[in-house]
Amino acid sequence: MKQKKWLWMPAFAIVAGTIVGCQGQNQTTQQPTEQPASEAASQTASETDTASSETGTLQIYANGEDFVRQGFVSKDGWQINFDNVYANFDQVKAYQTDPPYDAESGKTINAKQEVTLEGKTVDLAAGDENADPILLGEITAPAGRYNALSWTMSPAMEGPAAGSSLVMVGTATKGSQTIDFNIQMDKPFAYRCGQYVGDERKGILQAGNTAELEATFHFDHIFGDAEAPADDAINTGAIGFDPLAALAENGQLNADMATLESQLSSEDLQKLTQKILPNLGHVGEGHCHDATMKEDA
Repeated sequence: MKQKKWLWMPAFAIVAGTIVGCQGQNQTTQQPTEQPASEAASQTASETDTASSETGTLQIYANGEDFVRQGFVSKDGWQINFDNVYANFDQVKAYQTDPPYDAESGKTINAKQEVTLEGKTVDLAAGDENADPILLGEITAPAGRYNALSWTMSPAMEGPAAGSSLVMVGTATKGSQTIDFNIQMDKPFAYRCGQYVGDERKGILQAGNTAELEATFHFDHIFGDAEAPADDAINTGAIGFDPLAALAENGQLNADMATLESQLSSEDLQKLTQKILPNLGHVGEGHCHDATMKEDA
């Protein structure tokens, strides 16, 4: 069930309703199938109407994409490979909404059906380079179309991410320089998202069957991507690895938020904490609203 990145093509209708894709992504493995608008509208209405007391199994996955499984080169030329990327999920909720939830609105999700999955810590980099996304869990849920997803992340009470909501462990190499990094974020996160956007449709649960949803993380937003043009939004919006490499001592970088807040430049810190991290969570290529510290996700 490996998922790969794809180029958002706004001229193609995947489904009716409000769907916003992540800009600045330039890796394409499969293009979405064009669907006539009338057919999509009819299908959407039919799917929405299927919400009922009949149940199926809803599985929710967490996906750090190929960036964390296979490594990549940052916008400033660092080969970055991850050993572990721990994310501590607190509450994960899936919703059936009508009309579809628009994450860009920033409003709370008004659901006619809602299910909650208990959180836990997962390693987004677990497995080999071809590993599947990580199963957060599954829950028995009323049938219907789950077209919105939200989750929170808070510092873990125990385990490999104890004290942190997000931990990135790995190695960065550039020329003859190698840095082992362990970056710990104790900042809480809350993402409120609309419908999954990708090269396959997710969240359509039929009675007696199984459907999937996915919480997706775009780590290229932090480091940039050497395969994208320098003026691509994915690179102009990223801090790269150079600012972090400057904090390393003897090839070791152990940094928590306090370290980053005291040692990064004000420009890089502002970009990281106010632009990048609030937009790290996605649903495939679909955007999410940053609900951190603003209201319940």
